Amino acid sequence: MGTGKCTARVLCCLLLGWALVCGEAGAGEGLPWPKAPPEAAGMRSSALADMLREVRDKGAPIDSITVVRKGLLVLDAYRYPYRPDARHVLHSCTKSIVSALVGVALDRGLISELDRTVLGFFPGASIGNLDERKRRMTLRHLLTMTAGLECRDSHVHGWEGMAELMKSRDWVTHILSLPMHEAPGERFEYCNGASYLLSAILTKVTGMRTRDFAREALFGPLGITDVGWRSGRDGIDVGWGEMRMRPHDLARIGCLYLRKGRWGRRRVLSEHWVTESTKGWVDGTLFDRYGYQWWVDDGGIYMAVGYKGQYLFVVPEKELVAVFMSSLPREDFYLPDTLLRRYLLRRALTPSPLPADTTARDRLRLLEAAWA
Repeated sequence: MGTGKCTARVLCCLLLGWALVCGEAGAGEGLPWPKAPPEAAGMRSSALADMLREVRDKGAPIDSITVVRKGLLVLDAYRYPYRPDARHVLHSCTKSIVSALVGVALDRGLISELDRTVLGFFPGASIGNLDERKRRMTLRHLLTMTAGLECRDSHVHGWEGMAELMKSRDWVTHILSLPMHEAPGERFEYCNGASYLLSAILTKVTGMRTRDFAREALFGPLGITDVGWRSGRDGIDVGWGEMRMRPHDLARIGCLYLRKGRWGRRRVLSEHWVTESTKGWVDGTLFDRYGYQWWVDDGGIYMAVGYKGQYLFVVPEKELVAVFMSSLPREDFYLPDTLLRRYLLRRALTPSPLPADTTARDRLRLLEAAWA
């Protein structure tokens, strides 16, 4: 058989894989990602190998790197003792998943609008420091981290507010009773408590725990079956973090967003929600802008970001999803972002499939194996 016919047949098989995972045939039944040489997806094996070598030479504690382009798994590297079937803590990447669940609740009419007041979800609650500013606080303000609450519960404040929260038995009431630092909508201020309230609201409107709603409305359709999620002292699943998930499954979330809320032939999330939630609504801190619990880069990239370097990157223009699971110290927090830009976007990507490069591919395989 001629080389041209072989190449055409291989490309047809790979495109079928793209359809199965991120296209029209549906992959919610737990099908594996189609593994393909990077060149088949328009990526250079040599650039991916150079990226792995830099991580190895630095001794950086990046635990895994998963790269999916056009629905093809082109890189899947794990640092011992991590492996594909092992769950990794997501930290604040959890927030973006909670955002997706808010979108589903809105799509189903369980939430009427984003401008509904937060206190309206908790009638009869005994709330301290109540004033007109707090009465005007809406679901949209929680999503965009502009609630105006004096949370002080992030690393910027030395986790001071988090320590106070941990002493409370009723976390929802504690957060709702925080003093107002400013009027809602005035300024971005990262607040883990706001994300916790989102999970509490989901519990209210769905009548089930957030994890159960996630299993029915999001994880189930995507074939995600192995998720761990801790709850707070009042039984609410922690909306700001505490979720554990396999890297492949976080990549599935990214692929869902890349496909504007479709998974195979199934509509899981409205296109409107995907578009709105990944817009840069307010100026951010870690990155340029912030959407509905998603960080947004002015260059067209949006991402879920977690403490110690968990990253889910979605690059719609390049049909690219990348997941980095890490245990990085604070000074290396941006290393995955640097690797994405230096290697994946600038050196690896090409507009169309490339001829096979067996030398570079073999080098990449050796480096992948050396990580394990």
